[in-house]
Amino acid sequence: MTPELILPHDGVLPVFSARPVWCGRASTVIGDATLGSQAWLGDHSVIRADGDRIVIGERFWLGHRSTVHIATNTYPTLIGDRVTVGRNAVVHACTVGSDVVIEDDAIVLDGASVESGVLIEAGATVFPRAHLAAGFAYAGSPAKPVRAISLPEIAEQAERLREASGDLPAPPVADEPEHDSSVYVARTARLRGRIALGGGSTVLFSCDLHAEVGPIVVGANTNIQDNTVIRTRGEGVVLGRDTTVGHNVRLSDCRIGARGLIGIGCVVAPGTVIADDVLLAAGATTDPGQLLESGHLWGGRPARILGPLDAEKRAMMARVVEGYVAHGVAYRQAEAALP
Repeated sequence: MTPELILPHDGVLPVFSARPVWCGRASTVIGDATLGSQAWLGDHSVIRADGDRIVIGERFWLGHRSTVHIATNTYPTLIGDRVTVGRNAVVHACTVGSDVVIEDDAIVLDGASVESGVLIEAGATVFPRAHLAAGFAYAGSPAKPVRAISLPEIAEQAERLREASGDLPAPPVADEPEHDSSVYVARTARLRGRIALGGGSTVLFSCDLHAEVGPIVVGANTNIQDNTVIRTRGEGVVLGRDTTVGHNVRLSDCRIGARGLIGIGCVVAPGTVIADDVLLAAGATTDPGQLLESGHLWGGRPARILGPLDAEKRAMMARVVEGYVAHGVAYRQAEAALP
């Protein structure tokens, strides 16, 4: 079975080095990605090599709604043999050895190095450029060693994780909201209800936007990245212009200002108000009704001020926005060329 969506990036298509490879419903593989034999990609999983390469070894298992990505022109993602990744996890611009288990909701960030024979427990965050030594289980945010672990224990946990994954229910029929021709909505994204998308905005692969009660309003040039879920059960969600919402973020009934960045795997609680010019670090959460003031880097669970939003961070955030506007143009063209 082939993925629902295979796309090139800069003319380079993914390489499936051997069969069998199982690709679940609405899974996506893009660009300079190489997968070894006996790979299994869960429903709505995303492997996106659109700015550097992704190389994955044999017997890779990627859970439902999990994401593998790179850092453009900075870090590739290199993954060894017999690696198991749970549901709603993110493996981002890092190096992972062989015989590794990354459990549900875990995040591995840019430049991190995970040696062979490691277990990363559910919900853990591996901070950028961290080094995880072999033979340990890691937990927490930042992830720290909590106990020694053997290869047989890791193999047993991998089997348990796979067996417990189950199947995702069939999704309801998606709506097709009208939007400007400059907007890109990926073929595998699902949008339902009252949703307004500003010019130049992008909704990436396997995102799920459901305006159950209030509307979802997305500002111009704002990008919503792979496997992000936005739900409204009250007043709705508003995202300001020139804002980035990272991979596998969860948003519900909140307000996010302009020129912000919501990092990978963040959970923004109902009633949260995030002012303009805020960077919320990967893996952070907010409390219901929390206010995140402008001009700061926030992080933690719940989020607190970590420092000022300096010129270097502001420039990085602007580059991300520009890059995703360009991605939207490229992916519209690539999808238009599909049969």
